[in-house]
Formats: sequence, C-alpha cells, structure tokens
Amino acid sequence: MQASADILGPSGPLRRFLSGFSPRAAQQEMAQRVEETIEHNGTLIAESGPGTGKTLAYLVPALLSGKKVLVSTGTKHLQDQLYYRDIPLVREALATPSVVALLKGRANYLCLERHERTRLLGKNLTSTHSEQLTRINAWASSTSTGEIAEATNIPEDASIWPMVTSTNDSCLGTKCEWFDQCYVNRARKAALMADVLVINHHLFSGC
Repeated sequence: MQASADILGPSGPLRRFLSGFSPRAAQQEMAQRVEETIEHNGTLIAESGPGTGKTLAYLVPALLSGKKVLVSTGTKHLQDQLYYRDIPLVREALATPSVVALLKGRANYLCLERHERTRLLGKNLTSTHSEQLTRINAWASSTSTGEIAEATNIPEDASIWPMVTSTNDSCLGTKCEWFDQCYVNRARKAALMADVLVINHHLFSGC
C-alpha cells in the first residue's frame, strides 16, 4: 500500500483530482505522523498554521487505514464541508470503498411526529410559522435524510424549527408511530455501519 506522504507527493493521485494541488512538506510530514499513530493505536497532537492542508493530511491516512475512524469538527459547517466535499474527493482519488456517514444532534433532523402535530395546528399558527411550515412540507416530501440543513429556504434560527424537531425529553422513542421511519434513528444506524463517521465536538462531548 502506498504511504500517505507519497500520495500527497508530486507523483500522487491528489494532483489529478484537486485543481491547484501542490506538494507541501509539512502536510506530508503530518500525514506520515497520523498514519503511524493510527497504525500503532497511539495519540498524536498536531498543530500547524493556515495553508498546511491539515484536512488532507489526516483524511488520507484515515481512509487508507481500513479502521473505524471518528472525525469530529468544531462546527456543523465544517462537518458538511468534510462530508460533502473533502471526503468524496479523497475517496475518489484513493479509489477506496470506505463507507462514510454524517451524524448530528437530534435537533438537526425533522421529527415526523412533531411535524405532523404542528401541521394539525392549522389556523392556530402565526402567519410566519404558517408560511415556513408550507416550505417545510414541500421539503419533507422529498428529503431522504430529514436533515434540516437541506431546507436552505428557511433560516437555521427560524422559530419554526423547534416545533418540528425533537429533544431527548420530547422524543417518544419506541412508542412513536413513526419510530421505524425516524430520521434520527436512521442516521444513528448508518453511523454504526460506517467506516468513517463525521460528527461535531458538541455531539462528541455528549457521547
């Protein structure tokens, strides 16, 4: 198997898949250290300045390792960037079949039970909530993940979201008639099956 440092080198596959890519000694060194740490089940604390290419430096050895890998980010925005952009790029370059999953806190997923309950409120909703709910209804009919970040026409801080998402206290668990279709449960099942799981620090600290 080709070493991570070589993959990030001048003759590596990243040059073919990443426009403007150029080898960086610090990136190659970090990748080598990460690779060695994973291989020996060790601990590594790495710090480097902007422009080092830290993301590729840990993703390449992580995907090559064949081990279960948990990647935690500081924000949900970085989570999405990793899952939707960076990891697919590296997977394609390495031609690796690794299964990747994205997992966020339950408030980031549409709750089918609370969504239905809110829909039944009808005229009791404010005009703003009614308008936002109409958009959510349209999105809900086509989403496969239930992840509210997909509904880009509704602000992330919109007051409608707490009405159609759940908390640990409000979740009905196995008593819910939508339990088998629950987006949170589906995301958690996918996370258990993944080779690489992308989460955020907030969720990680609550594990």
